[in-house]
Amino acid sequence: MPSGSAGGDLSATVLETLFTQAPMGLYVFDDQLRIVRYNTAARGVRGLPSDQVCGRRLDEIAEGFHDPELIALARQVLAGQAPVQDRLIRGRHPGDPDREMVISVSVFRVRPGEGHVLGVAVVQDVTARQHAADRLDILHDAHRTIGTSLDVRATAEALADVVVHRFADAITVDVLDDAVRGAALPAGPVDADVPLRRVAFRSVTDRAGRIPPGGLTTFPFPTPFTQSLQDASPRLVARLRADEPWLAADPERARRLTDAGVHSLLVVPLVVRGSVLGVVGCYRHRDPRPYDDEDLSLAEQLAQRTALSIDNARSYARERTVATALQRHLLPRTPPRLTAVDAACLHLPGTERGGGDWYDVIPLSGSRVALTVGDVTGSGIEAAAAMGQVRTALTTLAVRDLAPEELLSCLDGVTGSLTRDTGEPVTASCLYAVFDPVTRTCTAASAGHAAPVAVGPLGEPLSVDPPAGPPLGTGCGRYEALRVELPDGSLLALYTHGLVRSAPDARGTLLRLLGQPDRALRRIADDAVYSLLRGQGEDDAVLLLARTRGLDEDRLAEWTLPEDPAVVGTARRLAEHQLAAWHLEGLAFPTELIVSELVTNAIRYGSPPIRLRMIRDRGLLCEVSDGSSTAPHLRHAHATDEGGRGLEIVAQLADRWGTRFGRRGKTIWCEQRTDDT
Repeated sequence: MPSGSAGGDLSATVLETLFTQAPMGLYVFDDQLRIVRYNTAARGVRGLPSDQVCGRRLDEIAEGFHDPELIALARQVLAGQAPVQDRLIRGRHPGDPDREMVISVSVFRVRPGEGHVLGVAVVQDVTARQHAADRLDILHDAHRTIGTSLDVRATAEALADVVVHRFADAITVDVLDDAVRGAALPAGPVDADVPLRRVAFRSVTDRAGRIPPGGLTTFPFPTPFTQSLQDASPRLVARLRADEPWLAADPERARRLTDAGVHSLLVVPLVVRGSVLGVVGCYRHRDPRPYDDEDLSLAEQLAQRTALSIDNARSYARERTVATALQRHLLPRTPPRLTAVDAACLHLPGTERGGGDWYDVIPLSGSRVALTVGDVTGSGIEAAAAMGQVRTALTTLAVRDLAPEELLSCLDGVTGSLTRDTGEPVTASCLYAVFDPVTRTCTAASAGHAAPVAVGPLGEPLSVDPPAGPPLGTGCGRYEALRVELPDGSLLALYTHGLVRSAPDARGTLLRLLGQPDRALRRIADDAVYSLLRGQGEDDAVLLLARTRGLDEDRLAEWTLPEDPAVVGTARRLAEHQLAAWHLEGLAFPTELIVSELVTNAIRYGSPPIRLRMIRDRGLLCEVSDGSSTAPHLRHAHATDEGGRGLEIVAQLADRWGTRFGRRGKTIWCEQRTDDT
């Protein structure tokens, strides 16, 4: 081949290499300042096809290249003035049009030999000062945005928002699956077969990654990724070559990197306090600049910030898991089977503010039942522990048969004492309702809690809206109760705020769902979740459904007795006959003794009217009421005492016994087990 031809080929090769591999932007304009040629590093045209760029005028180029000062310089040089070298001008940042950046430009005429001027050439470069400013801007944005959420995926997405288009053309963030789930992390290296979860992928091309968000992956050994996970040190691949030895260990990744045109990458582990949480990959395929040591240092700083934020999210997730486990341990597993109500409960822990909600179905004397839901303010382990204390106190007060308004007043004081004990304010909302299947009435009181939704047996709305008193723990415990009648088959829905906070007209939706009397309670509860929640809520959600059922008349016997000691024998005979009617003759002896002692005490220490009531429920209940409010107490009589053994005998014969007070007088009750309980 002639030397001239070889020299021409060499010149063409050098020119082609200059345009395709130069790290700075190169442009050639004709004498009308229209683009003739440019390279991939050219600002303002990056990513645009050539048919949309060539032939365009200088002042038509996008992304801020048409700075008036640069246009003026190009026209001056084209007109014959001296070339411009390393002139600093200001332009808009390519990834953020609202931000300025400093650009170094050189402009000279294109004139073959002494011939006609064909146009001008522009060499454009970002100055070292601008590179430093860009890095500072990236760090500033990272400190401002990374770590604002206690969520692993949101933290990784924040990192992607910061670096893509400015520092990387694509980024992957993979975190140990144990870290995502909040598990404790061992110190030291991470084995190659340990699964990692893809928590973020972002690319300037908006293409989907091979691993979908949330998917699990492992890195074949050995690669820069496994090496970084092993020794917790970053890896810089300044220029990725097709013959890289590690690519043979991961041919699928090698193919995707090659297809995407990746020419440089960084692999940086996420490390906090000696534990490796995962790994970050930064890739360049559109930006022609290879990564360097300064870029690696910046990536390490970003990874440190991200790792600390991910670890905070992991710790929060772990605390939430512990709080949820504690909360579930403190809540009843399933509602008891009762005659008065059929109940179904639903508890959904929140993603952020869980731990404080509770519900309960509490059997009371006289076949009555207490229904309650509540919510302790706050979240986490502290809220769960406070909830357990408040619920325990409520259960203790409930079995004392306090009226709803009195119970909330006492519970207000108990909740306030938690504040004094812990030093942290503890408040809670609570709704407490008691249903009596004998009178078919519901008595409810509220401490800053939403009223229940209620419907009748045919689906008609019912009003059960007690006055909302102050929340528990405020020390302002004045509460009022509402008493309403509920026909058999009425349906009550008690709930916490987490169930309805995100749904418009939530009460209307609940009314519609409850107005289907033939549907099972569990199905209604599930439909409420489907209709009211869009994704798992931040706060706990509790729903307690109860369908009421009155006590049949043949299960109840009641007599009013005269204030005469001679009536005690009559009371025993009445009890004996009733037991025979219920086929409970085996309980005749203990029941006669119980009735005898209770009626004797009512005549001796109480005041009229005196009533004896027997209820055949899941057990046998005997109640004696009188008009006195004097509370009896159990004492152990000495061997030489002539009396004082009445309640002691009752306590030994009955499985449970107690006293409840009404508006006038009191009732002593006891319960015995039967063969079907």
